[in-house]
Amino acid sequence: MTSMPDLIRKKRDGGALSEEEIRTFIRCVTDRTIEECQTGAMLMAIWQKGMVQEEIKTLTREIMSSGEVMSWPEEWAGLVVDKHSTGGVGDKVSLVLAPALAACGCKVPMISGRGLGHTGGTLDKLESIPGFNVRQSTAQIQEILRSVGCCIVGQTELLVPADRILYARRDVTSTVDSPPLIAGSIISKKGAESLYALVLDVKFGRAALYKDMDSARELAQLLVGVGTDLGMRTAAVLSRMDTVIGRCVGNSLEVMESLETLKGKGPADLMELVTALGGILLQMTDMASNELEGRRKIFDAVIGGAALGKFQAMMEAQGVAKETTLKLCSAHGDYHSVLKRSQHQMELETLSDGVVVDVCGLTLAEILNKLGAGRSRAEGLINHSVGAELLVSLGQRVRKGEFWLRLHYEAPAPSAEQISHLQGALVVEERGNYVVEDLVINVLLPK
Repeated sequence: MTSMPDLIRKKRDGGALSEEEIRTFIRCVTDRTIEECQTGAMLMAIWQKGMVQEEIKTLTREIMSSGEVMSWPEEWAGLVVDKHSTGGVGDKVSLVLAPALAACGCKVPMISGRGLGHTGGTLDKLESIPGFNVRQSTAQIQEILRSVGCCIVGQTELLVPADRILYARRDVTSTVDSPPLIAGSIISKKGAESLYALVLDVKFGRAALYKDMDSARELAQLLVGVGTDLGMRTAAVLSRMDTVIGRCVGNSLEVMESLETLKGKGPADLMELVTALGGILLQMTDMASNELEGRRKIFDAVIGGAALGKFQAMMEAQGVAKETTLKLCSAHGDYHSVLKRSQHQMELETLSDGVVVDVCGLTLAEILNKLGAGRSRAEGLINHSVGAELLVSLGQRVRKGEFWLRLHYEAPAPSAEQISHLQGALVVEERGNYVVEDLVINVLLPK
């Protein structure tokens, strides 16, 4: 058998790995018979040299097959769906979309991840809710889907174990943005869910992994192709990721904004993404005759309160006390009686009169991660209360001295340099002419 250094060298030198060589690498990762430094070296070689289509398909299939593959009751045929985003700032779409799809009759076994790079993780957000257990066995997942219709969980010990290891290594080896590794990670998990239909939100812009639309389109086409090859109806949307989705960034704050959205009071951009992605899934499952009808059904499920009911039931099924869910889901929920509130808040002032033409989401995310909202601190722990609220909207006219951002933080206080960077995220122009741009740019449907 070829040694691991030989496989690393082959990929480092630009060679295409055979099916058996990729299988060997993934088996060694799964069995932990490979040194961590060797795993990192192979990830870097893949990042530098890329992979051809057949390599990516094999990599994805082998990661998927490294553990168990879920199976569902026959009566759920054509109903099991999921969504995945390539990561954004303030992206809490899953928290609204999963229960909305369940309210429309879908089964949604949403296997999510933790924060990666500057982007927040759905599991981290949900764990800010006391008692929410993202660790569920396959049998528990099936029971939650039977009784509720949706769950949001982490990877089980038996599900795609190779990806769980590689996912963590990508974050610390700066190989997060490798298309083959992205495809292998995303599609292997969804393939192991035995989905009927999958929609992907592939983001581009300053706060996305891919900065330009052409690169994002290439990734979307790759993901759709690999997903289709694994037997799933797979579609993708291209969406902008320059500023914040909604108004809140940070784990507890994003849960609050998601709950407000489920109560019919959500921001327009968040609802646009929820209805667009949900509408495509309902169309692909034939629950809607077209995307527009699908969007309308998702919108009605959110505005009418059915999705909120599903979210409450999902929380209880995943370990949250009923008393807690009632507080969170009541019309005038006292969120901070349940969710941790930071010890300190600080409002930043606008430095000039004018029109808000930009708020850089990447800058906000990077500073908040350093303050504890992400895993950039040495101990790798997340402080769920750290975050920020945008107090202005793009296109809004402001006066010097008005508050534009509320920062939630713990000791120590942000440094002067960090505050300066945050102030630089806001762009105000005296004669600004802000043009509203579509959030969802393009839809790639399965052939």
